[in-house]
Amino acid sequence: MAQDEKVQVAADRLCAAYETGKFCEPVRDLIGLDLGAAYQVQSINAGRWLEAGRRIVGRKIGLTSKVVQDQLGVDQPDFGVLFADMEFADGDTVPVERTHQPKAEAEVALVIGRALPAADLTLNDLIAAVDHAVPAIEIVGSRIANWDIRISDTIADNASSGLYVIGGPKRSLDGLDLAGAGMVMKRNGEPVSQGSGAACLGNPLNAALWLARKCAALGMPLEAGSVVLTGALGPMVEMVPGDVFEASIDGLGTVTTCLSGKDE
Repeated sequence: MAQDEKVQVAADRLCAAYETGKFCEPVRDLIGLDLGAAYQVQSINAGRWLEAGRRIVGRKIGLTSKVVQDQLGVDQPDFGVLFADMEFADGDTVPVERTHQPKAEAEVALVIGRALPAADLTLNDLIAAVDHAVPAIEIVGSRIANWDIRISDTIADNASSGLYVIGGPKRSLDGLDLAGAGMVMKRNGEPVSQGSGAACLGNPLNAALWLARKCAALGMPLEAGSVVLTGALGPMVEMVPGDVFEASIDGLGTVTTCLSGKDE
């Protein structure tokens, strides 16, 4: 089978898992660890969803933790697409049927105030373009059974994205120490994940700069209004129906969500 055929079969496999909720085998048996092929798979399915009427509102960054990079044998982050229907508001109950083997991560979300078309963007350029930051919980997911993933699997599967919950209030970057910002995430009132901004490539802004440069180089720059989930500040935690999660990030505030019970 030619590589382009393998890419299409991989995309079809993941798309079927999205649509049916029946988790699939890894796609690395088709595309190996070819990152270019993995992003092609991601792009095929993103195109399908756009044709179906979904709307892109931003990007998410994954693999920002050195520990996770080492586990998957990579030396760089990855990214996926955020669609409008993936977003929930602070305090919302997230329907469990919208999730796929869900796990929660606490993150800093940035909203871009103006387009970032330059591939040689500087950190100061990025900071000047950020409109505000807010706390977020990303509900990551995998269409691959038992989270049996390597780097090409997660990229192909839209960077293992699922849903996300945005908190508040909106904060200007002025005076914020995102690298030093401590994070505590609680599940049903008990702390289950702790970390800081330094766990995200040293600073969530570093992750956002990597993404902005990458997207510009690929000809799909971040637009004004784009939401950027910059990456986990601590370990991700499994979610089960009925769980209530609250993440607190120093300087940004808190964000809360609940995963619905199966009988709701």
